[in-house]
Amino acid sequence: VYDPKRVFGVTSLDIVRASTFLSGIAGSKPADTNVPVIGGHSGVTIVPLLSQAQQGSAVSAGEQYEKLIHRIQFGGDEVVKAKDGAGSATLSMAYAGAVFADG
Repeated sequence: VYDPKRVFGVTSLDIVRASTFLSGIAGSKPADTNVPVIGGHSGVTIVPLLSQAQQGSAVSAGEQYEKLIHRIQFGGDEVVKAKDGAGSATLSMAYAGAVFADG
Protein backbone atom coordinates (compact mmCIF):
# COMPACT_ATOMS: atom_id res chain seq x y z
CA VAL A 1 0.00 0.00 0.00
CA TYR A 2 1.43 3.37 -0.99
CA ASP A 3 2.17 5.65 1.95
CA PRO A 4 3.15 9.21 0.92
CA LYS A 5 4.83 9.72 4.31
CA ARG A 6 7.29 6.87 3.76
CA VAL A 7 10.49 7.80 1.99
CA PHE A 8 12.11 5.11 -0.09
CA GLY A 9 14.53 4.63 -2.92
CA VAL A 10 17.80 3.01 -3.89
CA THR A 11 19.19 3.77 -0.43
CA SER A 12 17.44 0.55 0.65
CA LEU A 13 20.22 -1.35 -1.12
CA ASP A 14 22.89 0.66 0.69
CA ILE A 15 21.20 -0.05 4.03
CA VAL A 16 21.26 -3.79 3.31
CA ARG A 17 24.94 -3.63 2.37
CA ALA A 18 25.92 -1.52 5.37
CA SER A 19 24.01 -3.78 7.75
CA THR A 20 25.54 -6.91 6.24
CA PHE A 21 29.11 -5.60 6.34
CA LEU A 22 28.76 -4.27 9.91
CA SER A 23 27.22 -7.54 11.11
CA GLY A 24 30.30 -9.37 9.81
CA ILE A 25 32.48 -7.26 12.08
CA ALA A 26 30.11 -7.19 15.04
CA GLY A 27 29.31 -10.90 14.93
CA SER A 28 25.60 -10.19 14.71
CA LYS A 29 22.96 -11.38 12.28
CA PRO A 30 22.44 -9.07 9.29
CA ALA A 31 18.68 -9.15 9.89
CA ASP A 32 19.27 -7.87 13.44
CA THR A 33 21.64 -5.11 12.32
CA ASN A 34 20.23 -1.85 11.01
CA VAL A 35 22.57 0.85 9.73
CA PRO A 36 20.76 4.01 8.63
CA VAL A 37 22.18 5.43 5.40
CA ILE A 38 21.63 8.92 4.01
CA GLY A 39 22.82 10.70 0.91
CA GLY A 40 23.05 9.45 -2.62
CA HIS A 41 23.72 6.10 -4.19
CA SER A 42 27.16 6.59 -5.64
CA GLY A 43 30.51 6.29 -3.89
CA VAL A 44 31.20 8.97 -1.33
CA THR A 45 27.64 10.30 -1.51
CA ILE A 46 26.60 7.19 0.46
CA VAL A 47 26.80 8.15 4.15
CA PRO A 48 26.29 5.25 6.59
CA LEU A 49 25.40 6.42 10.09
CA LEU A 50 27.28 3.76 12.03
CA SER A 51 26.92 5.73 15.26
CA GLN A 52 23.15 5.21 15.02
CA ALA A 53 23.44 1.41 14.72
CA GLN A 54 23.28 -0.63 17.90
CA GLN A 55 26.33 -2.61 16.73
CA GLY A 56 28.21 0.50 15.59
CA SER A 57 30.49 0.43 18.62
CA ALA A 58 31.99 -2.83 17.31
CA VAL A 59 33.97 -0.78 14.79
CA SER A 60 37.01 0.95 16.16
CA ALA A 61 38.13 4.30 14.81
CA GLY A 62 40.98 4.23 12.38
CA GLU A 63 41.79 1.79 9.62
CA GLN A 64 38.96 -0.68 10.38
CA TYR A 65 36.41 2.15 10.29
CA GLU A 66 37.82 3.63 7.07
CA LYS A 67 37.82 0.23 5.34
CA LEU A 68 34.22 -0.44 6.37
CA ILE A 69 33.03 2.95 5.12
CA HIS A 70 34.83 2.41 1.80
CA ARG A 71 33.35 -1.06 1.42
CA ILE A 72 29.84 0.26 2.09
CA GLN A 73 30.31 3.11 -0.38
CA PHE A 74 31.83 0.97 -3.12
CA GLY A 75 30.27 -2.45 -2.40
CA GLY A 76 28.59 -2.59 -5.79
CA ASP A 77 31.98 -2.31 -7.46
CA GLU A 78 33.11 -5.50 -5.67
CA VAL A 79 30.30 -7.42 -7.34
CA VAL A 80 30.96 -5.98 -10.79
CA LYS A 81 34.66 -6.90 -10.46
CA ALA A 82 33.79 -10.40 -9.23
CA LYS A 83 31.53 -10.85 -12.27
CA ASP A 84 34.36 -9.59 -14.46
CA GLY A 85 32.21 -6.73 -15.71
CA ALA A 86 29.44 -9.04 -16.90
CA GLY A 87 26.76 -7.83 -14.52
CA SER A 88 25.85 -6.05 -11.34
CA ALA A 89 24.49 -6.90 -7.91
CA THR A 90 21.06 -8.02 -9.09
CA LEU A 91 20.48 -10.44 -6.20
CA SER A 92 21.39 -7.72 -3.71
CA MET A 93 18.92 -5.37 -5.37
CA ALA A 94 16.19 -8.02 -5.28
CA TYR A 95 16.87 -8.77 -1.62
CA ALA A 96 16.82 -5.06 -0.70
CA GLY A 97 13.50 -4.69 -2.50
CA ALA A 98 12.06 -7.67 -0.63
CA VAL A 99 13.26 -6.31 2.73
CA PHE A 100 11.75 -2.92 1.90
CA ALA A 101 8.41 -4.39 0.83
CA ASP A 102 8.27 -6.64 3.88
CA GLY A 103 9.09 -3.94 6.21
